[in-house]
Amino acid sequence: MTDNPQPKAREPIHPKDATVLIVEDNVSNFVLMARMLAYMGVPRCEWKTSGWQVVEFADTLPKIDLILMDIRLPYEDGYAALSKVRATRRLKDTIVTAVTAEASQEQMAKARAAGFDGFLGKPLDPDRFPDQIRRLLRGEPVWEMM
Repeated sequence: MTDNPQPKAREPIHPKDATVLIVEDNVSNFVLMARMLAYMGVPRCEWKTSGWQVVEFADTLPKIDLILMDIRLPYEDGYAALSKVRATRRLKDTIVTAVTAEASQEQMAKARAAGFDGFLGKPLDPDRFPDQIRRLLRGEPVWEMM
């Protein structure tokens, strides 16, 4: 499912210029996303294993263009981390996409209401992932369960 409500006005970012932060507690899922991003030419991919201290970690980086955030995380879930990201002046307009195995219409609606810019259901589709990321980096909302 693809939905296109009112996208935020953003300058498009080419993958070769992007810095992506993956917030994911499952190593295999992180490795899969990092490899697909590298294949796309994304030069910098950072990793946090929980939502806790995402803002503090992000402040150590020169820039972040996209955050791929799991919902179910230890210590602090994706919704709590998103709330902190949105409350931080430097990060408030960063593209933040929910990436979750709990892919349902209810979870998608909850993510949209919480302020995520997109939703990707797991398992991720390696054939569709590059296009989904390119669209997100262009500022287009991507709301897809599978």
